[in-house]
Amino acid sequence: MKTKNRPRPFFRMEGGHSLCGTVKVQGSKNAALPVLAATLLMEDTCRILNCPNISDIECMKILLQEVGCLVKSCGHTCEVNATTVSETWFPKREMKKMRSSIILLGAMLARKKEAQVYYPGGCLLGERPIDLHLAALEKLGAKIVQEKDMLCASCKELKGCEIKFPFPSVGATQNVLLAAVTAVGETTIVHAAKEPEICVLCEFLKKAGADIEGYGTDVISIRGVKTLHGTSFQIPSDRIVAGTYLFGALGTGGHIVLENAPIEHMEKTLETIRQMGGTITCDEAKKTIELLSDRRPCNLERLETASYPGFPTDLQSSLLTTACVSEGKLVLKDTIFGQRFRIVEELERMGARISLQDGGCTIEGVKELAGRNVIARELRGGAALVEAGLIAEGITTVFDIGFVERGYEDIVRDYRSLGAKIEKGC
Repeated sequence: MKTKNRPRPFFRMEGGHSLCGTVKVQGSKNAALPVLAATLLMEDTCRILNCPNISDIECMKILLQEVGCLVKSCGHTCEVNATTVSETWFPKREMKKMRSSIILLGAMLARKKEAQVYYPGGCLLGERPIDLHLAALEKLGAKIVQEKDMLCASCKELKGCEIKFPFPSVGATQNVLLAAVTAVGETTIVHAAKEPEICVLCEFLKKAGADIEGYGTDVISIRGVKTLHGTSFQIPSDRIVAGTYLFGALGTGGHIVLENAPIEHMEKTLETIRQMGGTITCDEAKKTIELLSDRRPCNLERLETASYPGFPTDLQSSLLTTACVSEGKLVLKDTIFGQRFRIVEELERMGARISLQDGGCTIEGVKELAGRNVIARELRGGAALVEAGLIAEGITTVFDIGFVERGYEDIVRDYRSLGAKIEKGC
């Protein structure tokens, strides 16, 4: 029997038009995922507001349900009741879909004193070892055994200690926080990550009864408590989605306003856009960011991604795409994920001039890109290819859009609200 080929969803757009209009920024993927993982710690109900409707969030909900949580969703509100957690094993299929699934290890160890997880999946961005996660959890008292691609962890009890990371790691910091909030004694994380998503997790845990100090700095102190309780919590807006749309508008030229914008978390991004020639106006009271781009952007001479508050690696691809049509040259280096340049081949097919070096690239701006059929190979690069299609002359079709839908609730809806000629098809 012959099997029919599955439809291949795509985004198709007509480029060469300026973006103009207003769009509301969705809730943050990178903040919501660890908060949802943290609900495992409460034998109670948590109500999470402003939760984005994206595939990564759906994946996390399934993982929680598989171990016995009751999960209900309505619009952008998600309720998790973890009273009935009975299993400690997380299914392979969902674990392999996203990198952040590894933080369930620390949460489940804290809750049930054992956990079985698979090595996480997600986007292929070069080496992304989890050694820091495992070493930190072992220092807290866990015994971790590797069985093929599965990690089996257990402990009699978790005990607080000093954990000194060689460099800041967002995921490892989150895993320690989740494991340490109900551990015996005090835990100190030295060289902790300072990203806004770390602060959001700490604020959620504190609202649930945790005792945490120092978050937002490179030293976090956690005094273990016996139990946590359910709470209601609002997820902040997504700084990466906001940055994606700003770079799209900068590259196409235009005049856009972002509503519900996380201004306080975007200082380096906004500074970079200003340096490239965009006019930015922020209204903190109204939580809006206005961008006017009425001339061709100018490339910076050099930019490196860095841990917060530096320029975020998750916006590297969007910056790279805008740089392709900006005046002058940019030397761009990614110090977080040095192999995060899988988008380059597709951009070159559209007419970009990019030369790759170890851990970075040099972009020489051209006056225009040409529409092509291109393939998304990871989340942020996929969103940047949509941006490239909006910038380019002619028609661009982006395939393998499942990557984009991991982090963007409805990129077609949002860009249409800014006047883009874009559609989703299959």
